[in-house]
Amino acid sequence: MRATSSVIVGRDAEVGLLDQALDSAGRGAGRAVFLVGEAGIGKSRLAGECALRAYDRDMPVLRGRATSTGLVVPFRPLVEALSSRFRAAGAPNDPELDPYRPALAGLVPEWRSGTAAPGYTISLVELAEALLRLLAVLGRERGCVILLEDLHDSDTETIAVVEYVADNVAGLPVLLVGTLRPDPGPALDLALAAELRNTAALRELTPLDETAVRDMVEACLDAGPGEVPPAAHRHLAQRAGGNPYLVEVLLADLLDTGRLSRAEGGWRIADQGGASVPTGAVRSWARRLSRLDEPVRELLLLAATLGGRFSVEALRAVTGLDDRALFAHLRSASEVGIIAPDGAAHDHYTFRHVLTADALRASLPPAEQAALARRAATAIEESAGELTGEQRQLVATLRLAAGDKVTASRQFAQVGQELLDAGASGSAAVLLERARGLAADEDREAITVHLAIAEAESGRLDAASALLDDLPPAPAGTRAAQERAQAHTQVAWVATMAEQQQEAHRRIRAARALLGTAPRPEQEAALVVVEGHLALLPEPDGARDSRHGLPDSAPTPADRRRLEEAERSAQAAALTAEERGRPVVACRAWQLLALLSRARGFDEADACLVRMLEVAEKHRLAPCRAEALVRLGTNAFMRTGEATSLETARAAAQELGHLALLQTTDGLLAMQSVLGARWDRAREIVERSLEASARLQNLSAHRYLLLVDATLAAHQGHAREQDRALARFRRAGGEESMLVPLQRGLCQAMGALMAEDRPRATAELDAALAWERRHPSFFYLSGRYGLRPLLRALDGDADSRDIHQEALASPGGQLAWNRMFLSLTDAVLRGRAGDPDGARHAVAEAARSAALFPQAWHLALRLTAEGALADSWGEPVAWLRTAEEYFHEAGVQPVAGACRALMRQAGVSVPQRRGGHERIPAELRTAGVTPREYEVFVLLAERPGNQQIAQRLCISPRTVEKHMASLMAKTGSADRSALCKLSADRAEDQGRPGAARPVTPA
Repeated sequence: MRATSSVIVGRDAEVGLLDQALDSAGRGAGRAVFLVGEAGIGKSRLAGECALRAYDRDMPVLRGRATSTGLVVPFRPLVEALSSRFRAAGAPNDPELDPYRPALAGLVPEWRSGTAAPGYTISLVELAEALLRLLAVLGRERGCVILLEDLHDSDTETIAVVEYVADNVAGLPVLLVGTLRPDPGPALDLALAAELRNTAALRELTPLDETAVRDMVEACLDAGPGEVPPAAHRHLAQRAGGNPYLVEVLLADLLDTGRLSRAEGGWRIADQGGASVPTGAVRSWARRLSRLDEPVRELLLLAATLGGRFSVEALRAVTGLDDRALFAHLRSASEVGIIAPDGAAHDHYTFRHVLTADALRASLPPAEQAALARRAATAIEESAGELTGEQRQLVATLRLAAGDKVTASRQFAQVGQELLDAGASGSAAVLLERARGLAADEDREAITVHLAIAEAESGRLDAASALLDDLPPAPAGTRAAQERAQAHTQVAWVATMAEQQQEAHRRIRAARALLGTAPRPEQEAALVVVEGHLALLPEPDGARDSRHGLPDSAPTPADRRRLEEAERSAQAAALTAEERGRPVVACRAWQLLALLSRARGFDEADACLVRMLEVAEKHRLAPCRAEALVRLGTNAFMRTGEATSLETARAAAQELGHLALLQTTDGLLAMQSVLGARWDRAREIVERSLEASARLQNLSAHRYLLLVDATLAAHQGHAREQDRALARFRRAGGEESMLVPLQRGLCQAMGALMAEDRPRATAELDAALAWERRHPSFFYLSGRYGLRPLLRALDGDADSRDIHQEALASPGGQLAWNRMFLSLTDAVLRGRAGDPDGARHAVAEAARSAALFPQAWHLALRLTAEGALADSWGEPVAWLRTAEEYFHEAGVQPVAGACRALMRQAGVSVPQRRGGHERIPAELRTAGVTPREYEVFVLLAERPGNQQIAQRLCISPRTVEKHMASLMAKTGSADRSALCKLSADRAEDQGRPGAARPVTPA
């Protein structure tokens, strides 16, 4: 007879917590809840109750469980959770998920075909962000629940993803519920840390008290109060220790043996008789097994040897039974409630509780347990051809149970290496650590080397360094030394990408010492590529000053030689890596060369990137291909101001599902939008990507997006927003990054100009130049090659012509943004030299960029007009009118006011402005008519021409044309005549005599 409770008892507080969390998720306020308790304490029952209550609310539920077999299977709970939903409801096809499908393809089988390119490993944080977006889409209407059970058995990749989701679920319609035992390990560390950060609620399930046990027993027996004898309650309460699972097991034993039976008017318990009383679950299960048929009993013992979850294939191999007999025995075991089909995998079964398998194994003497494990391992090895990773882990576990540590270690190590090659570095580290602890002396060092690489690639650089430092010395040039050198090189690359310069240098020195004086060409190539990328990182000023012995030191000849040598070495490394079959190293080398060669021109830089693209496509390296496209698109944007190539590169990154690269590209597109004065577009990109980049820990993209945010505010003249964004930029380490020249020149100098603070703008540009002279710099929009020469020329500096010529001769001077400023610098210098025709020609040349960079163009006109007024050339008044109109409409009053002041200095009558919104009739205000458009509208009652309107309002005829087009669209007028009639009718309705008068600018 089965004895299971149909209700939950003693957990009212926990059920209430889950109810509140479900309600919050339904309102879009996501939460994470972790239920912690020993095996059998009722965690899964609560998870099931949560699922039922979610179903009652019509909320999607995703439910997965970690394997209890000890096998390391990356993302198993997540795969099972998603499958549990999509198997019945199908995978969602929301367009919002398109960028995340490749990242999720490893978890959602329906999205695997044609998504992620071969060889690309999605990072854990990218996968976690993609999962978070998927859950948000599923919960958009009513909220959703993801239940992950037995996290203590999870792989490290799953733990990392769960931590990310828990930390970022607030504000999303998602409830995350995790269950785990209180055993020390990553899962418990995660739950405790999340509770400490207030990102999750943690509830530890305590044993049931006697009252709750009594209620549970009565529920199991469907008995009323007082029908079960107190002696039975005491028996179960004492022996089960308040554990609901043990209550059920011991109750089932009482029923099976007939010691507890139904009697007239209730239940009756027989005298216990000391020796026959089970003292725990092991004895209870031993007694239950003894009552089963021999074949079923043997099958269950063999199944328990395989773990709490086992495959039919493995059990068939171990038992040798044919399918008919095998499934007959499985049915018998299922009918008595010991095992059940695994809902997540059709060819697997699970024990009803993990304690069941443990108890069955413990019922056997140790020697018999070892013999069964040895028999099972041999049968699996003989029945399979090439073992899968999961099968190999099972064999290793069985060999270890049989006492063969060395064989187990080698099997674990092989699977760990395979997982490392596949990019699952966290799981690889777990298995390699396990293998290292079991390894024979002759195997331990090789396993340690691979473990160090796995730790580094998992982000644990300190652990990787400690492992490598603890290895005994190896003679230079030996095979062991070469393997270690490769590990040092890989750890150095990880440290360089993490901007940990000292650690990277340490690893490089160690690798060179191990390789000796004559490393193989491909080994040298890998090292020099890391050294080259390391050379590009800005050295802290304090370290630099102490090294050179001078404050604010300029580049020394040694610095220049270092970069020149890095470039020569990278060139050789790229060719060597291609010849020696190291395409990833080759791509990294060409990427480095593309940056270094910018100093000679963007054509050469593009040639390096094209070569990188060719190598990536030849070897199907999708991430390298996308990186090359992004960098080519960046160069094209800088040269032309257009973003077409960059948009194409973004599509490639999105197709690949490379979220980090996608965020980098978004940052570049946002900056292009800022330069093009497309404020709304820039803001939309920043808002979409900024917080996501922080969650992904994509530091370089996050810093750049923060700088874009500050630059967006600066170019609009929003000083407070600029200061707030720059404060965030500094907190993210922006002022220790390569972005400092852009921060000082493109952001802060432009912000100063929007505030009409010329001295501060000049100081910022000078600071940007000083930084570039102290550090390697490959940014060309810092003002050095455009804005700074113009301000120097306007200030009348004696060396302004030399500064202009130097900028003009540099690759940076050929970029569209800089060319506009340099052409106007040329105009100022020519006008001052008495060449007005040449000056006008230079202005016309600069005007070609006006449509690309409207804000910068009007600022440049305002600046250039100063020089034209002083030296009597060009059309400074017309330029100032155009600039004044632009900045007035943009709300940048300091610049608009400066334009009006300069026009007055030129003797031009300039009316003051005021807002004018209150003068616009409600109907026109509702239609979106602006104050300036209304001024034009009022004048139309007199049917003037565009030239007349332009003169009266101090704006350009072209601006009048734009206002006319906007007015016709907003008022629904078919043509100009209809618009003029509407104006006249409006004037008449307002009771004004004669023709309508314009709003008088004050």
